[in-house]
Amino acid sequence: MRPGLSDVRAYLDHAATSPMPDAVLDAYAEALRTVGNPASTHGHGQRASERLEQARERIARGLGCDAAELILTGGGTESINLALKGVYWARRAALALDPVILVAEGEHHATVEAAEWLRDAQGARLRWLPVDAEGVLHPAVLEAAIAEEGADRVALVSFLWANNEVGTVQPVAELCRIAAAAGVPAHVDAVSALGQLPIDFAASGAAAVSVSAHKIGGPVGVGALVLGRRTAADPLMHGGTQQRARSGTQDVAGAVAFAAALDIALDADERPHPERTARLAALRDRLVAGVRAIDADAVLRGPEPGAEVGAFRLPGNAHFTFPGCQGDSLVFLLDAAGVSVSVGSACRAGVAEISHVLLAMGLPAAEAAGALRFTLGPDTRDDEIEALLGALPAALERARAAGLS
Repeated sequence: MRPGLSDVRAYLDHAATSPMPDAVLDAYAEALRTVGNPASTHGHGQRASERLEQARERIARGLGCDAAELILTGGGTESINLALKGVYWARRAALALDPVILVAEGEHHATVEAAEWLRDAQGARLRWLPVDAEGVLHPAVLEAAIAEEGADRVALVSFLWANNEVGTVQPVAELCRIAAAAGVPAHVDAVSALGQLPIDFAASGAAAVSVSAHKIGGPVGVGALVLGRRTAADPLMHGGTQQRARSGTQDVAGAVAFAAALDIALDADERPHPERTARLAALRDRLVAGVRAIDADAVLRGPEPGAEVGAFRLPGNAHFTFPGCQGDSLVFLLDAAGVSVSVGSACRAGVAEISHVLLAMGLPAAEAAGALRFTLGPDTRDDEIEALLGALPAALERARAAGLS
């Protein structure tokens, strides 16, 4: 057993997955007892279908879309793949041969690898859109790229609502407005934003939005793609047509639990609870101030807390680079001290590579190597922040000593 694994008490990796509240677990366990395939016409099937559609309606309200626009998926990765591949295939049939996909740099690996597969296996042209030193995709960059490529040759554009590593929130409405004005579908990955920022599909102007339940305390393996009524997407899988653009028996219990998690995460106006968000930001600011007091050389990556909309960060995110350290070493040392943090996306955990997000923001590899991501959730306690700040000085000293040896 790794040192400290049995007595971890501070969990600061909510961006990887957030613990399931008791109310969600209870709803999930109860829904698992539902008998019947929701596609069946008998009584059991229809009762399952009723529960499924009630959950779909609730999830749709939380995302600002119609229930008919909501496709339940097996998680955020499937949602992103269905959006990029499905929309690309549908658009390729309507546009010129081998149209271009515009993707912001620093995206989640689900987007990066799906786009690269379309380029390598399907003949798509792929153009990366640069972000600035804080990870922001500026509207002028997107507008210029569409103009240079020609709107009739752009299949779609894809970007994050909020960056999963450094927490940067994009000017979503303006980016979507530019894409829509050119007739280009915009896919927005809102997996990291859900529960911390209002997600209103109709107001955003997006053509498609991806989300995942386990980022807000729902089950792992449950997600959704909001696909606008006027946006076509070819399916990834065939064999049932239970949902628009997606075949497969639908997960009633997963949908019920996702809906229950949204009941907790959102208020009556379908927005994250203001008092919870304010508390999250206050804890984040306390963490940031504490880290800076411990290590004057530590650099907060992404926008400063409190910056204007369009260049600000998620309330639960603090991301630092520590000169002279390796992020993986710091994760191990803090874990041994009872504090769980990460170097970045859990989808690349255990893979020795420099963060592509930080490289996209212009950091040299040597600086990016010392990255740590601290992400908080609605149940993060004051003593968890104190545990981190108490363990960090010794971890930094040991990590730097190891780097010099």
